[in-house]
Amino acid sequence: MRDTCSWIKEIAVGAWARIAVPIPDALALSAAPLQSRTHGDSSIMTDQAPEMRDGMRDLSGGEDQPESGAATPPHLSTMPIALRGVAAGALALALLLLIGLAVDHWPFAWDRAILTGVRTHARSEALRKAAVDFTALGSVPVLILMVGGATMLLLARGWWLTAIATAASGISGGAVVTLVKHIVSRARPDLVPHWVDVHNASFPSGHAAGSAMVYLTLAALATQATQHRRLRLVIVLLAVLLVGAIGASRIYLGVHWPSDVAAGWCFGTLWALGWWWATAAARASWHGARA
Repeated sequence: MRDTCSWIKEIAVGAWARIAVPIPDALALSAAPLQSRTHGDSSIMTDQAPEMRDGMRDLSGGEDQPESGAATPPHLSTMPIALRGVAAGALALALLLLIGLAVDHWPFAWDRAILTGVRTHARSEALRKAAVDFTALGSVPVLILMVGGATMLLLARGWWLTAIATAASGISGGAVVTLVKHIVSRARPDLVPHWVDVHNASFPSGHAAGSAMVYLTLAALATQATQHRRLRLVIVLLAVLLVGAIGASRIYLGVHWPSDVAAGWCFGTLWALGWWWATAAARASWHGARA
Protein backbone atom coordinates (compact mmCIF):
# COMPACT_ATOMS: atom_id res chain seq x y z
CA MET A 1 0.00 0.00 0.00
CA ARG A 2 2.88 2.30 0.93
CA ASP A 3 4.61 1.46 -2.33
CA THR A 4 1.45 2.32 -4.23
CA CYS A 5 1.15 5.70 -2.50
CA SER A 6 4.79 6.46 -3.21
CA TRP A 7 4.25 5.60 -6.88
CA ILE A 8 1.18 7.88 -7.14
CA LYS A 9 3.13 10.70 -5.41
CA GLU A 10 5.96 10.39 -7.89
CA ILE A 11 3.53 10.55 -10.84
CA ALA A 12 1.81 13.65 -9.41
CA VAL A 13 5.11 15.44 -8.82
CA GLY A 14 6.28 14.66 -12.36
CA ALA A 15 3.04 15.90 -13.90
CA TRP A 16 3.18 19.12 -11.89
CA ALA A 17 6.76 19.69 -13.01
CA ARG A 18 5.71 19.38 -16.66
CA ILE A 19 2.82 21.85 -16.20
CA ALA A 20 4.35 24.37 -13.80
CA VAL A 21 7.80 24.78 -15.33
CA PRO A 22 6.60 26.23 -18.74
CA ILE A 23 4.29 28.76 -17.03
CA PRO A 24 6.98 31.38 -16.27
CA ASP A 25 8.27 31.06 -19.83
CA ALA A 26 4.76 31.48 -21.27
CA LEU A 27 4.11 34.48 -19.04
CA ALA A 28 7.40 36.01 -20.13
CA LEU A 29 6.56 35.51 -23.80
CA SER A 30 3.06 36.98 -23.44
CA ALA A 31 4.39 39.94 -21.46
CA ALA A 32 7.09 40.81 -24.01
CA PRO A 33 4.74 42.29 -26.69
CA LEU A 34 2.87 44.16 -23.95
CA GLN A 35 6.13 45.63 -22.61
CA SER A 36 7.29 46.56 -26.11
CA ARG A 37 4.00 48.27 -26.83
CA THR A 38 4.03 49.95 -23.41
CA HIS A 39 7.56 51.28 -23.95
CA GLY A 40 6.79 52.30 -27.57
CA ASP A 41 8.89 49.72 -29.40
CA SER A 42 9.41 51.45 -32.75
CA SER A 43 10.57 48.30 -34.53
CA ILE A 44 7.20 46.60 -34.11
CA MET A 45 5.34 49.67 -35.30
CA THR A 46 7.69 49.95 -38.26
CA ASP A 47 7.09 46.33 -39.24
CA GLN A 48 3.33 46.78 -38.96
CA ALA A 49 3.17 50.09 -40.82
CA PRO A 50 3.24 48.69 -44.39
CA GLU A 51 0.46 46.25 -43.53
CA MET A 52 -1.59 49.00 -41.92
CA ARG A 53 -1.08 51.22 -44.95
CA ASP A 54 -2.10 48.39 -47.27
CA GLY A 55 -5.24 47.80 -45.24
CA MET A 56 -6.16 51.46 -45.29
CA ARG A 57 -5.50 51.55 -49.04
CA ASP A 58 -7.86 48.62 -49.55
CA LEU A 59 -10.55 50.36 -47.53
CA SER A 60 -10.13 53.61 -49.48
CA GLY A 61 -10.56 51.98 -52.85
CA GLY A 62 -7.20 50.47 -53.70
CA GLU A 63 -5.14 53.62 -54.39
CA ASP A 64 -3.20 56.07 -52.27
CA GLN A 65 -4.83 59.47 -52.03
CA PRO A 66 -2.87 62.41 -53.44
CA GLU A 67 -0.82 64.06 -50.73
CA SER A 68 -1.81 67.54 -51.81
CA GLY A 69 -5.38 67.00 -50.61
CA ALA A 70 -6.88 66.51 -54.07
CA ALA A 71 -8.71 63.24 -53.63
CA THR A 72 -9.19 60.97 -56.59
CA PRO A 73 -12.83 61.06 -57.76
CA PRO A 74 -14.57 57.77 -56.97
CA HIS A 75 -15.46 55.31 -59.70
CA LEU A 76 -14.73 57.70 -62.59
CA SER A 77 -13.74 54.73 -64.71
CA THR A 78 -17.19 53.21 -64.26
CA MET A 79 -19.78 54.29 -66.82
CA PRO A 80 -23.22 54.70 -65.20
CA ILE A 81 -25.72 52.18 -66.53
CA ALA A 82 -28.10 54.94 -67.64
CA LEU A 83 -25.38 56.50 -69.80
CA ARG A 84 -24.64 53.13 -71.35
CA GLY A 85 -28.29 52.97 -72.34
CA VAL A 86 -28.03 56.44 -73.88
CA ALA A 87 -24.99 55.29 -75.87
CA ALA A 88 -26.87 52.23 -77.11
CA GLY A 89 -29.79 54.44 -78.18
CA ALA A 90 -27.45 56.77 -80.06
CA LEU A 91 -25.90 53.84 -81.91
CA ALA A 92 -29.34 52.52 -82.86
CA LEU A 93 -30.43 55.94 -84.13
CA ALA A 94 -27.23 56.32 -86.15
CA LEU A 95 -27.88 52.93 -87.73
CA LEU A 96 -31.40 53.98 -88.70
CA LEU A 97 -30.06 57.15 -90.31
CA LEU A 98 -27.55 55.13 -92.33
CA ILE A 99 -30.26 52.73 -93.48
CA GLY A 100 -32.47 55.67 -94.44
CA LEU A 101 -29.64 57.22 -96.43
CA ALA A 102 -29.09 53.95 -98.25
CA VAL A 103 -32.72 53.61 -99.36
CA ASP A 104 -33.62 57.29 -99.75
CA HIS A 105 -31.97 60.65 -100.23
CA TRP A 106 -31.86 63.96 -98.35
CA PRO A 107 -34.20 65.35 -97.30
CA PHE A 108 -36.02 62.20 -96.29
CA ALA A 109 -39.77 61.92 -96.68
CA TRP A 110 -40.19 61.85 -92.91
CA ASP A 111 -38.07 65.01 -92.68
CA ARG A 112 -40.68 66.90 -94.67
CA ALA A 113 -43.60 65.26 -92.87
CA ILE A 114 -42.32 66.10 -89.38
CA LEU A 115 -41.26 69.64 -90.22
CA THR A 116 -44.53 70.64 -91.86
CA GLY A 117 -46.65 68.69 -89.37
CA VAL A 118 -45.10 70.41 -86.34
CA ARG A 119 -45.49 73.87 -87.84
CA THR A 120 -49.09 73.16 -88.92
CA HIS A 121 -50.48 71.43 -85.83
CA ALA A 122 -48.37 72.90 -83.00
CA ARG A 123 -48.16 76.53 -83.98
CA SER A 124 -48.22 78.67 -80.85
CA GLU A 125 -46.61 81.92 -79.75
CA ALA A 126 -45.94 80.49 -76.30
CA LEU A 127 -44.24 77.44 -77.82
CA ARG A 128 -42.21 79.68 -80.11
CA LYS A 129 -40.90 81.69 -77.16
CA ALA A 130 -40.14 78.50 -75.23
CA ALA A 131 -38.30 77.10 -78.26
CA VAL A 132 -36.19 80.25 -78.51
CA ASP A 133 -35.29 79.95 -74.82
CA PHE A 134 -34.36 76.27 -75.10
CA THR A 135 -32.35 76.78 -78.27
CA ALA A 136 -30.30 79.44 -76.47
CA LEU A 137 -29.13 76.77 -74.01
CA GLY A 138 -27.41 75.02 -76.94
CA SER A 139 -25.75 78.15 -78.32
CA VAL A 140 -21.97 78.40 -78.55
CA PRO A 141 -21.54 81.06 -75.80
CA VAL A 142 -23.59 79.08 -73.28
CA LEU A 143 -21.81 75.81 -74.05
CA ILE A 144 -18.40 77.50 -73.77
CA LEU A 145 -19.45 78.90 -70.39
CA MET A 146 -20.53 75.44 -69.23
CA VAL A 147 -17.34 73.72 -70.36
CA GLY A 148 -15.14 76.49 -68.99
CA GLY A 149 -16.87 76.46 -65.62
CA ALA A 150 -16.68 72.67 -65.32
CA THR A 151 -12.99 72.70 -66.29
CA MET A 152 -12.14 75.34 -63.70
CA LEU A 153 -13.97 73.44 -60.96
CA LEU A 154 -12.19 70.20 -61.86
CA LEU A 155 -8.81 71.94 -61.86
CA ALA A 156 -9.56 73.56 -58.51
CA ARG A 157 -10.37 70.10 -57.13
CA GLY A 158 -7.09 68.75 -58.49
CA TRP A 159 -8.63 66.40 -61.06
CA TRP A 160 -6.48 67.68 -63.92
CA LEU A 161 -6.88 64.66 -66.21
CA THR A 162 -10.68 64.90 -66.21
CA ALA A 163 -10.45 68.68 -66.60
CA ILE A 164 -8.24 68.40 -69.67
CA ALA A 165 -10.48 65.72 -71.17
CA THR A 166 -13.62 67.80 -70.57
CA ALA A 167 -12.15 70.84 -72.32
CA ALA A 168 -10.61 68.79 -75.13
CA SER A 169 -13.87 66.94 -75.74
CA GLY A 170 -15.84 70.16 -76.20
CA ILE A 171 -13.24 71.92 -78.35
CA SER A 172 -12.48 68.98 -80.64
CA GLY A 173 -16.16 68.06 -80.97
CA GLY A 174 -17.07 71.57 -82.04
CA ALA A 175 -14.27 71.52 -84.60
CA VAL A 176 -15.49 68.22 -86.05
CA VAL A 177 -19.08 69.50 -86.35
CA THR A 178 -17.88 72.65 -88.15
CA LEU A 179 -15.76 70.56 -90.53
CA VAL A 180 -18.65 68.21 -91.36
CA LYS A 181 -20.93 71.19 -92.02
CA HIS A 182 -18.45 72.52 -94.57
CA ILE A 183 -17.98 69.13 -96.21
CA VAL A 184 -21.66 68.17 -96.47
CA SER A 185 -22.95 71.71 -97.10
CA ARG A 186 -26.58 70.70 -96.72
CA ALA A 187 -29.04 73.55 -97.26
CA ARG A 188 -31.39 74.68 -94.51
CA PRO A 189 -35.08 73.72 -94.75
CA ASP A 190 -37.15 75.97 -96.99
CA LEU A 191 -40.57 74.44 -96.32
CA VAL A 192 -41.44 76.78 -93.45
CA PRO A 193 -40.27 80.26 -92.40
CA HIS A 194 -37.28 80.40 -90.04
CA TRP A 195 -38.11 81.89 -86.65
CA VAL A 196 -34.45 82.55 -85.75
CA ASP A 197 -31.51 83.71 -87.84
CA VAL A 198 -29.04 81.09 -89.12
CA HIS A 199 -25.93 81.57 -91.22
CA ASN A 200 -24.22 78.22 -91.82
CA ALA A 201 -24.98 74.79 -93.25
CA SER A 202 -27.67 72.52 -91.88
CA PHE A 203 -26.07 69.10 -91.32
CA PRO A 204 -25.47 68.18 -88.56
CA SER A 205 -27.26 70.35 -86.05
CA GLY A 206 -24.57 72.13 -84.05
CA HIS A 207 -27.01 72.84 -81.21
CA ALA A 208 -28.01 69.17 -80.94
CA ALA A 209 -24.42 67.90 -81.15
CA GLY A 210 -22.96 70.53 -78.83
CA SER A 211 -25.64 70.16 -76.17
CA ALA A 212 -25.27 66.37 -76.21
CA MET A 213 -21.50 66.64 -75.84
CA VAL A 214 -21.58 69.17 -73.02
CA TYR A 215 -24.64 68.30 -70.96
CA LEU A 216 -24.10 64.54 -71.07
CA THR A 217 -20.49 65.07 -70.00
CA LEU A 218 -21.65 67.24 -67.11
CA ALA A 219 -24.25 64.62 -66.19
CA ALA A 220 -21.60 61.91 -66.22
CA LEU A 221 -19.45 64.00 -63.87
CA ALA A 222 -22.43 64.75 -61.62
CA THR A 223 -23.22 61.06 -61.22
CA GLN A 224 -19.83 60.61 -59.54
CA ALA A 225 -20.99 62.73 -56.60
CA THR A 226 -23.43 60.07 -55.44
CA GLN A 227 -23.69 56.29 -55.26
CA HIS A 228 -27.50 56.41 -55.12
CA ARG A 229 -28.73 54.57 -58.21
CA ARG A 230 -32.03 56.42 -58.54
CA LEU A 231 -30.38 59.80 -58.17
CA ARG A 232 -27.88 58.88 -60.87
CA LEU A 233 -30.73 57.87 -63.13
CA VAL A 234 -32.54 61.17 -62.51
CA ILE A 235 -29.38 63.16 -63.31
CA VAL A 236 -28.93 61.37 -66.63
CA LEU A 237 -32.65 61.62 -67.42
CA LEU A 238 -32.64 65.39 -66.86
CA ALA A 239 -29.63 65.79 -69.15
CA VAL A 240 -31.28 63.67 -71.85
CA LEU A 241 -34.51 65.68 -71.60
CA LEU A 242 -32.59 68.95 -71.87
CA VAL A 243 -30.64 67.74 -74.91
CA GLY A 244 -33.87 66.48 -76.46
CA ALA A 245 -35.64 69.80 -75.87
CA ILE A 246 -32.78 71.77 -77.44
CA GLY A 247 -32.79 69.56 -80.53
CA ALA A 248 -36.58 69.65 -80.84
CA SER A 249 -36.51 73.43 -80.60
CA ARG A 250 -34.36 73.60 -83.73
CA ILE A 251 -36.98 71.64 -85.65
CA TYR A 252 -39.85 73.71 -84.26
CA LEU A 253 -38.10 76.93 -85.23
CA GLY A 254 -37.81 75.62 -88.77
CA VAL A 255 -34.02 75.88 -89.08
CA HIS A 256 -33.14 72.16 -89.18
CA TRP A 257 -34.38 69.00 -90.78
CA PRO A 258 -35.18 66.32 -88.19
CA SER A 259 -32.38 64.15 -89.61
CA ASP A 260 -29.93 67.01 -88.91
CA VAL A 261 -30.94 66.97 -85.27
CA ALA A 262 -30.88 63.17 -85.03
CA ALA A 263 -27.37 63.09 -86.49
CA GLY A 264 -26.27 65.78 -84.04
CA TRP A 265 -27.66 63.81 -81.10
CA CYS A 266 -25.86 60.66 -82.23
CA PHE A 267 -22.54 62.35 -82.80
CA GLY A 268 -22.60 64.42 -79.61
CA THR A 269 -23.60 61.48 -77.42
CA LEU A 270 -21.03 59.05 -78.81
CA TRP A 271 -18.33 61.73 -78.81
CA ALA A 272 -18.88 62.61 -75.15
CA LEU A 273 -19.04 59.01 -73.95
CA GLY A 274 -16.09 58.06 -76.17
CA TRP A 275 -13.98 60.69 -74.44
CA TRP A 276 -15.20 59.36 -71.10
CA TRP A 277 -13.95 55.87 -71.88
CA ALA A 278 -10.67 57.22 -73.28
CA THR A 279 -10.10 59.22 -70.10
CA ALA A 280 -10.85 56.16 -67.95
CA ALA A 281 -8.33 54.12 -69.97
CA ALA A 282 -5.67 56.82 -69.59
CA ARG A 283 -6.29 56.98 -65.85
CA ALA A 284 -5.99 53.22 -65.52
CA SER A 285 -2.73 53.13 -67.48
CA TRP A 286 -1.14 55.94 -65.49
CA HIS A 287 -2.26 54.52 -62.13
CA GLY A 288 -1.21 57.50 -60.03
CA ALA A 289 -2.69 60.24 -62.20
CA ARG A 290 -5.11 62.53 -60.48
CA ALA A 291 -8.43 62.15 -62.22
